[in-house]
Amino acid sequence: MTVVPLPERRERLAAIDVGSNSIRLLVAEYGPHSGLSVIDEIKEQPRLAAGVAQTGRLDPAAMDRALEALTRMQGVCERRGVTRIAAVATAAVREATNGEAFVARVRADTGLGLRIIDAGTEAALSYRSVAHHFPLEGGRTVVADIGGGSLELISAVDGLIEHTLSLPFGAVRLTELHLGGKPEQRVAVRKLREYARRQFRRKLPMRDWTAGTLIGSGGSFTNLGRMVAARRGLSPADPVHGTTVSIAEVEHLLDWLASLSPEKRAQVEGLNPQRADIIVAGLAVTAELLERIEAREVKISAFGLREGLLLEMAGADASPAAVEPLRLIREFAERCHSDRRHVEHVRLLALNLFDLLVDVLDPGAEERALLEAAALLHDVGQLVSYRAHHKHSYQLIMHGERLPFSPRERQLVALISRYHRRRGPRKKHRVFRGMPREDQAIIRRLAGILRIAEGLDRGHTASVEKVALEVCPTRVTIRAVPRFSEADLALECWGATEQADVLTRVVARKVVIEPAV
Repeated sequence: MTVVPLPERRERLAAIDVGSNSIRLLVAEYGPHSGLSVIDEIKEQPRLAAGVAQTGRLDPAAMDRALEALTRMQGVCERRGVTRIAAVATAAVREATNGEAFVARVRADTGLGLRIIDAGTEAALSYRSVAHHFPLEGGRTVVADIGGGSLELISAVDGLIEHTLSLPFGAVRLTELHLGGKPEQRVAVRKLREYARRQFRRKLPMRDWTAGTLIGSGGSFTNLGRMVAARRGLSPADPVHGTTVSIAEVEHLLDWLASLSPEKRAQVEGLNPQRADIIVAGLAVTAELLERIEAREVKISAFGLREGLLLEMAGADASPAAVEPLRLIREFAERCHSDRRHVEHVRLLALNLFDLLVDVLDPGAEERALLEAAALLHDVGQLVSYRAHHKHSYQLIMHGERLPFSPRERQLVALISRYHRRRGPRKKHRVFRGMPREDQAIIRRLAGILRIAEGLDRGHTASVEKVALEVCPTRVTIRAVPRFSEADLALECWGATEQADVLTRVVARKVVIEPAV
């Protein structure tokens, strides 16, 4: 008797982060194996921190805007069938003398139990989110979260937190105190940087904070990632999670943005126009922090306090990023209802062929892992529809949650998967055309292999056990070895031959696929 496993129990949760600059809602489902799956998210910017640095109080108009936003978000939670909501407030509400009165108003007007969290809890939640998405073993990592009112810093060694620190270096606060209304922005930025440098020297002893890795969370960092992507010729609309930005890129952007008016900044590609007036302060802090902890680059986390709050609500493991990456890839393929037997067999055949072609292709060290990921994910687009599923696979991989890729790796895997059938890579395809030449070559090589591996399991029967290879100056012969001696491999060899055009161009030889004798 076949035992059918019970479906994973998934609870629908919501987290609301009432920050100094923005209020964010995240609705997600959580399962122990599949992790967080985002259902909906909303962001509004009532600027609760406006004026707090000067007056010590929340502005009545900002509170009204925040209450309107929270009412809308509560309505979204009801329509989405959320079973539990957690709402927290950070620096602006925490520091305002009328913060508790605002919390009481929220409860009276919306029924939400808004909880003011201290700086340590805020840092811990941000760290939990980062630890869930990045492997933090191996040396010191500093996690920085720049909000509207404060900068939260966590120093961890081998994934264990050693030090936390909260500084009043939020982007809204610093803009109001140091940059707002100043006619000569470059002079004001220089003075702000000198102030931040002095504070970092006092507060961040080198022995506790010098880091090989800096991970940045929050709007200043995600906007930094999008602007850098645009300057690199990539789409700023693509996911920025995992993007690495060098200190030189931060400095160049800071100098350029400081020379522009807020109106001009609002037109910069990749920058949210609502953040145009405060981005300079955020980048100034980032530049000085990089210098102080002697990190040469910052890695962008697209996840923050809300994800940490959801993970806390669900009682999830704080650091599944240590999970072997292939497990996360397989879990994503499972959620997309891929034919597990087929994609696993295509994976084996693709790696078999890759290993045999190493001397011919001379691939880079990363390429085997990229091919393996693409083989496991190439059919996820069938979740949308079979017709043109290769194009759907590209979109799902580009926007899939918890896939363990950097932005460049994600783009490569998505394009390799996209070209596993029908037409191969072509310069008339805009995304492929925009890739660096060396990455185009990687896509051609690996897509060429994946197409043949997919063809060799055309009937989804795993009839081809492995392949053998014979390389001649004008010809490459791929021989399909049957799993059973009586197996008829005519369909499989035909399917692979139909897909051999890309590899033929890559190896500059005729490619012949035939059954092994």
